Amino acid sequence: MRVTGGRWRGRLLKVPAGRQVRPTTDRVRQALFNILGPAVEGARVLDLFAGTGSLAIEALSRGAREALCIESDPRVVAVLKANLRAVGAGADAGVWRQDVFAAVAKLAGGSRVFDLVLADPPYRQGLAARVVAAVGGGRLLAPGGRLVVEHDPREALPDRIAGLERADRRRYGDTALSFYLAPARKGESHDHRPLPGEL
Repeated sequence: MRVTGGRWRGRLLKVPAGRQVRPTTDRVRQALFNILGPAVEGARVLDLFAGTGSLAIEALSRGAREALCIESDPRVVAVLKANLRAVGAGADAGVWRQDVFAAVAKLAGGSRVFDLVLADPPYRQGLAARVVAAVGGGRLLAPGGRLVVEHDPREALPDRIAGLERADRRRYGDTALSFYLAPARKGESHDHRPLPGEL
């Protein structure tokens, strides 16, 4: 698995042995970031079900300001941290070893928001729609921010949920990407201090 674009393009990333992690393929990752385009530049990124960290690393490689990775499996977290170190992303990335929904609940309603949330939950467990509802309900996106969920194409996701609206859906073989937008909100102030790196 390689970084597909940006300053670390071509760098190899480690993948844990076994089947507990299903990394986003290079093809899908490249398509995703080509669609996002300049929206990645300077973005504050939240990577849910981060696995190897490939999505966060890809975002940082393409100009994101910082990324927070959420992953619960300690063995996978070790590989994630190794990948961040290997590309030199340690100063710009935080890692929380925690259940995704517990982390979202901790971040919900606070002053920290993200320009881009990326989520690649396990397939066929009903998690994709739950992630959209949690991110929207927790108001984790900045005004006009984007949530991208990778999911099984056979899994139907709502067009509108928890204040988010699906703007696009793309299919790449056995993978679908659903793109949600947060509405613009006026009169809100947000905390832009660096994110805590370890939890």
